[in-house]
Amino acid sequence: MGPSEPEPLLRMRGIVKQFPGVRALDGVDLDVRAGEVHCLLGQNGAGKSTLIKVLAGAHQPDEGEIAFAGRAVRLAGPTAAMRAGIATIYQELDLVDGLSVADNVFLGHERATLGFTRRGDAERAARELLGRLGHGEIPPRREAGRLPAAGKQVVSMARALSHDARLIVMDEPSAALAHDEVANLFRIIRELTASGVAVVYISHRLEEIREIGDRVTVLKDGRSVANGLPAKTTKTDHIVSLMTGRDIEYVFPDRPAPDGDPAEVLRVEGLALPGAFEDVSFSVRGGEIVGLAGLVGSGRSEILEAVYGARRPARGRVLVDGRPVRPGDTGAAVRRGMGMAPEERKSQALLLNDSVAGNVTVAGLRRYARLGWLNRRRELADVREQIEALDIRPPDPRRPVVTLSGGNQQKVVLARWLAGARNLRLLILDEPTRGVDVGARAELYAVIRGLAARGIGVLLVSSEVPEVLGLADRVLVVREGRVVHSGDAAALDEAAVLNMIMEGSAL
Repeated sequence: MGPSEPEPLLRMRGIVKQFPGVRALDGVDLDVRAGEVHCLLGQNGAGKSTLIKVLAGAHQPDEGEIAFAGRAVRLAGPTAAMRAGIATIYQELDLVDGLSVADNVFLGHERATLGFTRRGDAERAARELLGRLGHGEIPPRREAGRLPAAGKQVVSMARALSHDARLIVMDEPSAALAHDEVANLFRIIRELTASGVAVVYISHRLEEIREIGDRVTVLKDGRSVANGLPAKTTKTDHIVSLMTGRDIEYVFPDRPAPDGDPAEVLRVEGLALPGAFEDVSFSVRGGEIVGLAGLVGSGRSEILEAVYGARRPARGRVLVDGRPVRPGDTGAAVRRGMGMAPEERKSQALLLNDSVAGNVTVAGLRRYARLGWLNRRRELADVREQIEALDIRPPDPRRPVVTLSGGNQQKVVLARWLAGARNLRLLILDEPTRGVDVGARAELYAVIRGLAARGIGVLLVSSEVPEVLGLADRVLVVREGRVVHSGDAAALDEAAVLNMIMEGSAL
């Protein structure tokens, strides 16, 4: 720290955290100044989650020192961290849906006298905090579970401010937000930092780091490999190189040349679900990757769910290999060779406390059953085959899925369909790289390309237009529930797609 630089609000030095068989943090340093947005970057598994849990008091470091507001502190638990002025807003928001907004804001430090809650005081104080965040329209008495994702996030911020937090950690705060909601989030962050509150901001979206961040610290393999880089002027390829040790050109695998005229594996005809989408028709050929681009709420995810049978359309047909699939029946879809990796993999696709093997084979247990007994040896052999093919790390079939990074959890979902559905014809992917770092994304892109090379059709949705253009062979642009354009990805650029998404004008 130079003589003119302010004393940091937070200083972490040499933080080490060891778990059985894993050194998650190996001497991490982090300095955060009052009133700044300090961005924390790193691949999944680099140590970001462990570091913020140390900062939140959820983990105790094995070595190292933490100073806050000029004093050495020991954050013995989440309550101690809150009392010190450190609040953490996790990606999976920890609100209690059945409680009111006010109850959530003051959860754990209720406004009470002699054991009786002062509900009126709590509601007035909650209204003041929501107004400070620019959302005075959120009723303090409304059930938190009835709020949209953006509203829940505001309530979590109000809870942090109710503790007089001087440092707020935000873990992937924009992951579930639409574009206009992200702009409002950034407005709130700027107002907080203008009042002297420091923000540690974690995101995999480098364009967000550029827009909202002041400085950047990069973690790799449990170590801080760069501290305090200027967020707005540090080149993207340098950040990616620090995170991965590789150059940015690795991201998208080459598109192979078409091999003949592959057969059509999926045909969608006139599919409609009032309020979500109307008159959707398209096809996917074997070995082809078709991407849907559109805003959150455009109907793109609902289209995937209707194709897979998770939603029952009001009209239209879905055909696999020329034969109709019963609408609204996921079992029929699976039997016909469809597999799906949903957007919310943790809540919708994975048994988090079960093993890798249990998650991989859950869709195809009949293959290993004989006379009511499971052939565990054959099951483990198939799982190890998928672990090797998809490079799932660590390569341990008995490891609980909850301990894996986001990228490796997504690979487990893909492995399920490859192992359990040997007749896989179409793989549907909804936000396949959500919450996945740059390096793991490259690996997933290679896996998806490899599946297509085996003749499997792929239908995917992504909120990131460059991802759709870089990975897909053909792109469908969805706006307000309708496909406004269909064409080769190579003939499009990001500006053209964004124009169609926003204005609905086709090329």
